[in-house]
Amino acid sequence: MTDFEQTRRLFHMPEGVIYLDGNSLGPLPLAARQRVAAMMSDEWGEMLIRGWNEAGWMAMPRRIGDRVGRLIGAPQGSVVMGDTLSIKVYQALASALDIAAERHPERRIILSDNGNFPSDLYMAEGLIQTLDRGYELKVVDPEAVEAAIDETVAVTLLTEVDYRTGRLHDMAALTAKAHAAGALCVWDLAHSAGAIPVDLLGADADFAVGCTYKYLNGGPGAPAFIYVSPRHADRARPALSGWLGHERPFAFDLHYRPGDGIDRMRVGTPPILALAALDAALDAWDGVEMADVRKKSIALCDLFIAEVESRCPELVLGSPRDGTQRGSQVSFLHPEGYAIMQALIARGVIGDFRAPNAIRFGFTPLYIGEREVIAAVDILSDIMTNRLWDQPQFKKKALVT
Repeated sequence: MTDFEQTRRLFHMPEGVIYLDGNSLGPLPLAARQRVAAMMSDEWGEMLIRGWNEAGWMAMPRRIGDRVGRLIGAPQGSVVMGDTLSIKVYQALASALDIAAERHPERRIILSDNGNFPSDLYMAEGLIQTLDRGYELKVVDPEAVEAAIDETVAVTLLTEVDYRTGRLHDMAALTAKAHAAGALCVWDLAHSAGAIPVDLLGADADFAVGCTYKYLNGGPGAPAFIYVSPRHADRARPALSGWLGHERPFAFDLHYRPGDGIDRMRVGTPPILALAALDAALDAWDGVEMADVRKKSIALCDLFIAEVESRCPELVLGSPRDGTQRGSQVSFLHPEGYAIMQALIARGVIGDFRAPNAIRFGFTPLYIGEREVIAAVDILSDIMTNRLWDQPQFKKKALVT
């Protein structure tokens, strides 16, 4: 049984803050501050360039990839860290399209949904233009994805948990249907990794990508990851042929030869400081069972929904009511959602806003419990009952919402 009182003590939380935005940026793990400081002084400071060998810097993307892999049901050697999530989406989709073209060269449909994060759609659009092979991005409602999977689809590109509503796709069922239709699947786990149990191997996913600055608490701009199914690992073309994805990077060949397996998905020099912070953040997951996290997060979300609906009738639930059908986040809808969220933040309750009208809250059992949920709703109720959001300073849009 996971001890959430123990995990709570592993994070720094500012005084007077109820943090319900770990689904956008996780809080600072106390160990990360120490680990990065030690790395800078003892490794970068003393070893200098020798750190690539003596401190194991070059092996960090694979080693930490295996640590993330444990949380997403991926076998060892199938996950590697590096670059941004958008870059990994591009790589995964390009590789999937190549494999799909070998099987069904006539297919031209990439299927996604309008609950997907826009950056995934943008990367798909850019790749389509670059390839110039007549591919088409077909975007449907999330509820229509299953029916849209047919013999015209080359690849499905789906985010498992909808970033706005928390709606949860059935990865195993949709992957099975896609495979039965002869298509490949790319899954984005940005709002899944560290939030819900994921079983990539069991679901037979072809490719998966995700970020580590949300529920995995790796820090702002923390490196992304990519998973390639072992059956594709030695044939997937990485699209971005970076020197660290080369078979022998330090042979300095003038022509690219892909490395073995997941190593070919490496691109440029790994961000060692960021990886050190992420490595420390992942220590918080040692001994944590995802089944316990899932059970607790559903309970916290259910409690929040019940309290808000009973005390703030102006707010409309924008997430699935059934906890098994959503991730670890809850959205409520209101025409003045942005101002409401700014009023909350001013009172120390931090969530975020997603256009056009959603106020969004993330619930992470590693550091959030029932007392924070009730205290947050107390403040939200006061703001709604007394229209405290209706002030000019709360309606001025900031760069980041």
